[in-house]
Amino acid sequence: MPAIIPYLWLITLGAGWGATLPLTKVAVSTGYGHFGLIFWQAIIGILVLGVVQLIRRRPMPLGRAVWFYVAIAFIGTLIPNTASFQAMAVLPSGIVSILLSIIPMLAFPIALGLGVDRFSLRRFAGLTLGLGAVLMIVGLPDALPDAAMLAFIPIGLIAPMMYAFEGNFVARWGTGGAGPLQLLLGASVVAAIVSLPLAVGTGQFIDPRQPWGAPEWALVGSSVIHAVVYSTYVHLIRLYGSVFSVQVSYLVTTFGLIWAMVFLGERYSGPIWLALGLMFAGIYLVRPRKAQDGRDPISD
Repeated sequence: MPAIIPYLWLITLGAGWGATLPLTKVAVSTGYGHFGLIFWQAIIGILVLGVVQLIRRRPMPLGRAVWFYVAIAFIGTLIPNTASFQAMAVLPSGIVSILLSIIPMLAFPIALGLGVDRFSLRRFAGLTLGLGAVLMIVGLPDALPDAAMLAFIPIGLIAPMMYAFEGNFVARWGTGGAGPLQLLLGASVVAAIVSLPLAVGTGQFIDPRQPWGAPEWALVGSSVIHAVVYSTYVHLIRLYGSVFSVQVSYLVTTFGLIWAMVFLGERYSGPIWLALGLMFAGIYLVRPRKAQDGRDPISD
């Protein structure tokens, strides 16, 4: 297999994942509530991942695995998506892209607290750079187009915090016997069950029978892309290992900024680009390393 193939996979995944951010920005542009968006995102995910499961012909684990479906539904979908949809309605899409890239850095102190990782000066330096990037966004004049957006930066950080905890939750307690795709499918089912009554009760339910415009198609597009890209990412980890595959973080942020500039017309000041450079340096320092025997523990 040509050496360039793995990198083409990374670029494709980064471009796809990065596109979900401006698409989400379009989806929330008409004021759709987060519970309605979460419900239909979960339904679309169920359809896509359900087809993959049928093709693989693997049954869904039940019993103990159900508790993990519930846990991942809340820490990986319901809580972070509630926050990110609200933040995306106010913050520029590119800023949200940069905030999401802090996930590896937030994961490090959580891993230390749960006892699933050991302290490292190198990774601590990466964490410091990442936090410095966030402080640069919120602290420097003209970093944001509107100072009123500062209040939504903490809300924008809830999603990366929950995603960072999600990875450590799986590392610490496992998946209850479910594979990665089965876990995401089960969590999507739980998220749909929980979000439907919330969407109806709060008046946020989105009726699919209404005329469709850009927001509705953007929601469908972002949900399908997320499910397909996630499935492919799991396959990439199995082929090339997590140490290589995690580099997609750089590309998701990069393409998230590019797509936001191309399709949403967003423009960013000098401090934002400097913050992006600090964030990339931080990601490089906190990236996972292979075990001493050369194995990649996540891909085993």
